[in-house]
Amino acid sequence: MSSPALPEHFQPASADQDLAFACHPGVPCFTQCCRELDLALTPYDVLRLKRRLALTSGQLLDRHVIVEWDEGCVLPVCYLTMVDDGRASCVFVSSLGCAVYDDRPGSCRAYPVGRGATKSSDGTTVESLVLLREAHCLGFAETAGTQTVRAYLHSQGLEPYNRFNDALLPLVQHPAILAGTFHPSRSQLAQYMLALYDLDRFKDAIASGQVSLQSPLNPLELTGLTGDDEQLLLLGIRWLRQEWFGE
Repeated sequence: MSSPALPEHFQPASADQDLAFACHPGVPCFTQCCRELDLALTPYDVLRLKRRLALTSGQLLDRHVIVEWDEGCVLPVCYLTMVDDGRASCVFVSSLGCAVYDDRPGSCRAYPVGRGATKSSDGTTVESLVLLREAHCLGFAETAGTQTVRAYLHSQGLEPYNRFNDALLPLVQHPAILAGTFHPSRSQLAQYMLALYDLDRFKDAIASGQVSLQSPLNPLELTGLTGDDEQLLLLGIRWLRQEWFGE
């Protein structure tokens, strides 16, 4: 069976191939990739942004996130709001660049590389990579920055983003979801948003007894209740697997 055709401007890539690319204020197209885009946010993206902006997760969702509940998709998708300036610019971009650069979303960090991941039958993570070559992007002319795709992704600080995004795979790629036998109810979709995107309210729900876990919290999980958002996110994934699949 042949692989499905990639969208226009996408090319298959490998971690070991060379990539000549750089993005900086001296490149004529600087910040053009921050406009006219649909930027989906992972739970870890939201975690980093709310901490960077000193907002609660609820405040970030209210101010900067659009949640799409597409009946054609099993799970909702969260998008970063764009400025209504005729160019659909990212709310955090200016002529000087990204105002949240150190905590920018993972897809922004990886650009022009796209990464997908799946869980194999033995539980290992299988990574797939593509290069996005858009006509407006002149970063590929910056040949002085040639390095492997793997080195480029490492230089962009993708490791924690990949780690926490991959931690979602046993949930979002659960066999029951892939087989089409699990269809979350409205209340289960609300659980999904609570446990993965609204971490502050999730923590309050645990503290008040509205959310309970069948097995005791381990020491690392306990730190999620005392300020470690990363551990709280992992706890949210565990709770959803418990509530949805009895795991």
